[in-house]
Amino acid sequence: MLPLRDENPTSRLAIVTLALIVINLGVYFGLQFPKSARGQTDFDYRWGAIPCELRTGKPVVAVPEGTSPAASACTVTAGGISAPQVAFPGKNVWLALVVSMFLHGSAFHVLTNMLFLWIFGNNVEDQLGRAGFLAFYLVGGIVAAFVHVVGNLGSSAPFLGASGAIAVVMGAYIVWFPRARVVTLVIFVVIPWIFRFPAALVLGVWFLLQFVIPSSTNIATLAHIGGFVFGALVAFVLARVAGFPRVRVPRVPGY
Repeated sequence: MLPLRDENPTSRLAIVTLALIVINLGVYFGLQFPKSARGQTDFDYRWGAIPCELRTGKPVVAVPEGTSPAASACTVTAGGISAPQVAFPGKNVWLALVVSMFLHGSAFHVLTNMLFLWIFGNNVEDQLGRAGFLAFYLVGGIVAAFVHVVGNLGSSAPFLGASGAIAVVMGAYIVWFPRARVVTLVIFVVIPWIFRFPAALVLGVWFLLQFVIPSSTNIATLAHIGGFVFGALVAFVLARVAGFPRVRVPRVPGY
């Protein structure tokens, strides 16, 4: 199932959502792509968030191949060195949490993420306002990243992508707009079909799939789950306290 668009109009242009999409696409196609395999690995370790770095508060240490470091150490094996050395001494491991939200592993990764962000982000931004939506997106993305870190404290693999923050947005959407129709592409026996499903079904299926995706896919499902739950909880609280979603009257030019 691939959502293509929703039938849920907004009252104003989603400036922040569009800006986030432009920044993510610009970072990937302007800075990340194309690179050699070694260049991509170096880039990911220099800028990406790494669970064991966040556990120790220090950048990962590169150790010679064949070395057996302590289980609690934050290390990665590297060829061409004879002694352990900090891979990127100047790296701010906490800033990397935010930077990672704007990095992606492939063109498919960034394009699908941006599609989901546009479909569901514009309506959530319409409700929260531009500043509120940006704060919700960034804070939620950090929360989602920490959920991944807690579940992978010993991992020295970088995790990249906006999907944790986008899951936060999706969690809010399913609470506020469960009946909104989402135009969805479904591939059944190699034949594509277009359906209009309620958002509760599309997003509910996506959420449940996170529990069955094999760990071998290297998808940060814990970030998706944590982000989605966080977004849904915040949306639920706002619905009870402030009456979200609020009915917005479209702006009329000249008035």
